[in-house]
Amino acid sequence: MAPPILKLDDIFLSFGGTPLLAGASLQVEPGDRICLVGRNGSGKSTLMKIAAGLAEPQSGEVFRHPSATIRYLHQAPDFDGYDTVAAYAEAGLGPSDDPYRVTYLLEHLGLDGTEDPKSLSGGEARRAALARVMAPEPDILLLDEPTNHLDLPTIEWLEGELQSTRSALIVISHDRRFLEKVSNATVWLDRGQSRRLNRGFGHFEAWRDEVLEAEELEQHKLGKAIEREEHWLRYGVTARRKRNMRRLGALHDLRARYRGHKGPQGSVQASVSDAQESGKLVIEAEKITKAYGDRTIVAPFSIRVHRGDCIGLVGPNGAGKTTLLKMLTGQLAPDSGSVKLGTNLEIATLDQRREDLNLDDTLAHYLTDGRGETLLVNGEQRHVTGYMKEFLFQPEQSRTPIRNLSGGERARLMLARILSRPTNLLILDEPTNDLDIETLDLLQEIVAGFTGTVLLVSHDRDFLDRTVTSTIAPADPENPDGRWIEYAGGYTDMMAQRRGVIEEKRRAEKAEKVKAAEAAPAATAPSDSKAKGKLSYKQKFALENLPKEMEKAEKEIAAREAKMADPNLFTKDPATFNKLAAEMEKLRASLTKMEEEWLELEMLREELEG
Repeated sequence: MAPPILKLDDIFLSFGGTPLLAGASLQVEPGDRICLVGRNGSGKSTLMKIAAGLAEPQSGEVFRHPSATIRYLHQAPDFDGYDTVAAYAEAGLGPSDDPYRVTYLLEHLGLDGTEDPKSLSGGEARRAALARVMAPEPDILLLDEPTNHLDLPTIEWLEGELQSTRSALIVISHDRRFLEKVSNATVWLDRGQSRRLNRGFGHFEAWRDEVLEAEELEQHKLGKAIEREEHWLRYGVTARRKRNMRRLGALHDLRARYRGHKGPQGSVQASVSDAQESGKLVIEAEKITKAYGDRTIVAPFSIRVHRGDCIGLVGPNGAGKTTLLKMLTGQLAPDSGSVKLGTNLEIATLDQRREDLNLDDTLAHYLTDGRGETLLVNGEQRHVTGYMKEFLFQPEQSRTPIRNLSGGERARLMLARILSRPTNLLILDEPTNDLDIETLDLLQEIVAGFTGTVLLVSHDRDFLDRTVTSTIAPADPENPDGRWIEYAGGYTDMMAQRRGVIEEKRRAEKAEKVKAAEAAPAATAPSDSKAKGKLSYKQKFALENLPKEMEKAEKEIAAREAKMADPNLFTKDPATFNKLAAEMEKLRASLTKMEEEWLELEMLREELEG
């Protein structure tokens, strides 16, 4: 086993009251891909900042290898002193680092480097910060919510980069699919302490449930032991006083352990306040369009949304998802075409920018609209503090200003507000940002079980797959031109349908090429047969050698498949497993390219030989 390059042991930190961290540990070795998970407010970001050296614990041991380089992704990067994004990103490089890495990363993150850092949007700032921390390829890369504000193509690109990086990773994210793809170990931060599973996030939830069940059983056994000792205390035969006092002391210890046990943090309990049922047809859009200047955001698009539909909108940032959503809900008029909204609609909206929040409001004032201490939920008067508890807020927080809440707590607060309002049409624009996994589970259950209609914009593939009945996406995701298509099912279903369309298109193009190639000699062949062309030396060489290269690639793919078939490889040596998977992907892409090149040369040879 390689020596650790970072080790945190028995970390304690408290801000008064219940300790945030009480004996937490974290160890990083070369090749580790650790996802750090836990409820909002459990101390994940704080522990990561301690690892980065940006915060100090009140007690505990912190070891960082003297030669190890560490980079931390800041949630709010500081651009002061930098005239361009490129200058900001290059400032993260070391003396021996390659400046080209900055150019490469900025290009793939959708930036050219000349942007003024002061004018960046939240998403662009996150991309610039990613380029800065990834460019040096440090020994340890600490990423706190790296996928927030990124679109799906960029998230998938980032997954590939992190899978192939030499850096050890510690990642905090709410995106399940992302964590499953980049992690080979999981650290669970719960009630101030940490537990480690040497497997990726895909195995976490089953393991967590087993741990909590074992803990509940242990508490049950402890309770029974206390009952037995209390029975002895009341009815047992008196023995030597010294022995009895020792047993009485042990009983006091058992009681203290039982009372002092903190169960897992409660889960959010909520449901949507149902409004009067809407009409069967909720939205009917007929050939709607939208353009800004020369750029078309929505080309003629038509859709009928029925009661009970749950429709997801996906696409790259800037493709026009929010614009299309606003047009469908009547918030923005189309340039042409028409939108008709159904009857009896009660709309509730969760905005991705949290624009509905007045940061000076208290939690109670925000939830009740300043109308006293109660609010009406599903026709029932509820005290605001009782309702807050269902969303994991403490009663004493009712007078807390919203500005004091974390990003995850603000998202949970907005969720509490919209769920208290009667609604039959939910509009959710990036609802998963900043939510912890348990609250995401609740939101998924709410959306999946909602009897009304849901329109949502999201980059969370797992969330889309679990909730939506159809998905609207750009016809060309790489170069959005305003054309949108509705696909049946979730994100995975949409990708499968899109691949089918692309493959069909490629087959049609190949058939067209073959047809054109067959027609070309007849149309252009000279009367003298000796005037026919011939293959160049380079083409002949490729035609002779490509089959050998393809056979070699097939053998290499088979060899790696045999190694990866070992069911214990991922657990024993995740770095090797990930390396083999990356090599397989490159080999298959290379084989496909060689096969296409050989086919084209063979067709050309046949044409030239008549």
